[in-house]
Amino acid sequence: MSEAAVIEQPEEPRQEIESAVVRFAGDSGDGMQLTGSQFTMTAAISGNDLATFPDFPAEIRAPAGTTFGVSAFQINFGARKIVTSGDQLDVLVVMNPAALITNLEDVKPGGIVIADSGAFTDRNLAKAGYAENPLDNDSLDGYRLVKIDMSRLTVEAVKEFGLSNKEALRSKNMWALGLVYWMYGRKREASVNWLKTKFAKNPDIADANIAALNAGHAFGETAEMPAELGTYEVEQATIAPGVYRTITGAESVSLGLLAGSQLAGLNIAFCSYPITPASALLHQLARMKDFGVVTFQAEDEIAAAAAALGASYAGSLGITSSSGPGIALKMEAIGLAIGTELPMVIINSQRAGPSTGLPTKTEQSDLYQAVFGRNADAPLPVISVSTPSDGYDVAIEAIRIATKYMTPVMVLTDGYITNASEPWLIPDPSTYERFDVKFRTDPENFQPFMRDDTTLARPWVKPGTPEMMHRIGGIERSYDTGHISYDPANHQKMTDVRAAKINGIANDIPEQDVAVGAAGGKLAVVGWGSTYGPINRAVSNLREEGMDVSQIHLRYIWPLPRNLGDLLHSYDQVLVAEMNTGQLRTLLRSEYLVPAEGLNKVNGKPFLIAEIEDAIRARLEN
Repeated sequence: MSEAAVIEQPEEPRQEIESAVVRFAGDSGDGMQLTGSQFTMTAAISGNDLATFPDFPAEIRAPAGTTFGVSAFQINFGARKIVTSGDQLDVLVVMNPAALITNLEDVKPGGIVIADSGAFTDRNLAKAGYAENPLDNDSLDGYRLVKIDMSRLTVEAVKEFGLSNKEALRSKNMWALGLVYWMYGRKREASVNWLKTKFAKNPDIADANIAALNAGHAFGETAEMPAELGTYEVEQATIAPGVYRTITGAESVSLGLLAGSQLAGLNIAFCSYPITPASALLHQLARMKDFGVVTFQAEDEIAAAAAALGASYAGSLGITSSSGPGIALKMEAIGLAIGTELPMVIINSQRAGPSTGLPTKTEQSDLYQAVFGRNADAPLPVISVSTPSDGYDVAIEAIRIATKYMTPVMVLTDGYITNASEPWLIPDPSTYERFDVKFRTDPENFQPFMRDDTTLARPWVKPGTPEMMHRIGGIERSYDTGHISYDPANHQKMTDVRAAKINGIANDIPEQDVAVGAAGGKLAVVGWGSTYGPINRAVSNLREEGMDVSQIHLRYIWPLPRNLGDLLHSYDQVLVAEMNTGQLRTLLRSEYLVPAEGLNKVNGKPFLIAEIEDAIRARLEN
């Protein structure tokens, strides 16, 4: 394939737009995630701000053409600040009827639907539940429908490479990508180079995919499509100067754990068991062994948590991760970590439940589990990740708190954050303050539960330290000696001091700020975790209309910031938006007696900006 094949041709002027939301959807084997990732890369290279939302099927090998096997990738890119993956779609590209029927409701009125007409066979239509072909009736009249036989055109584009029909159709996603590249004036060079690197050992496959990419682009140039599709120009966004990379939530958390361990002067042992969507973190950290990261895939969730605790007992920092069902299994070992007062970090990548629930869909329904979900009075700090890039700082903070206060810390992220991506300004490591761990080595007057006057943390002693042998385990211990104790007064004292230690962390975290707006007013919209983006955009939009509304977004779930109660009471109304049935709302009501109302959603999808705007209008206008 010659380099001349990817030279961009001059064209007619394009319509300038501020942003666009595009979704690619097809079977899980159609390469939709790869297609979306390539489009994301070109958007970043073009200087756009962006946010993405990969949507995976829950079935590992769902039958081809079925609705429960649909995989999709959505990107919102623009010349302005992008904080969500977008509400309604400007463009939907579908590879089969199942992708159309499961994604059409998200397309805005008058939006573009590009369909591979070659895949709309009678068999595929029946699998998707269509009684007749929607491409041939009036059911899509509310959209700008573009029917293209991508399957046939792809096979023709790659026929010179001698591939079978099945192998040729695997390049159909590149054909579609080439067409959308043409629509938005994107250059193909980066994708061509990626394909050459990806398939360096199979040059025919690389060349076939490049041919399909170029054919899709050429089809847009030569088939007189502008009247149907339109061609668009999205200018560069104004962003702070620096070195950026696109980062997912799983990547940012893993890098933050590594950075936090180095700031603490510790090695980390990541002990986990595969579960969707938390497995991505294990995959990321397994690549970091050159930095002293040890990863261990246990035989089950209980063993993973126990192994992490063992690593902390031995002088490394034990880290474990899972999703809601696995966190439930880990809870006894987490309770042991609370009782022994050893540092540990637990990453909970929340998903829709209960039980197996919707493994690949997002939810925020583990707040109760994180704050209250252990036997006995066993508090631990809980902090949350708000955006894909926020995971880096949150992971560092979790390690700081865990090691300073000798406690397990739970980090709440979710399926959306784990898989979604956004540009990340790579930070300067020198701007982060070290918090080196100091192990106790002096045996004089040593007792295992002697405490720091400020933090109430007990000393951390590595096993084998001379003259510092001590007892540790799950049975209650004497406050004074560390020996096993069944004394009622001692248990009361140990329970109280463990709670006081966690409550005291509120004095070591920032006071709660107002993300958008001002302290005091008619309405505050409170959120945590991945609701940050849609709340931020909705509140910003309505403030521009003159509405008295502010955004408060929590990183610290337990203990809560020390000024939060006064801040909430400074508003006439408090609306808590969360992807559960009201867990943070209940916590705020119980702690501050604030008459908070809930805006709740548990359908496996993130909030839309419009949903939050409607809820704000309803409260302020009535």
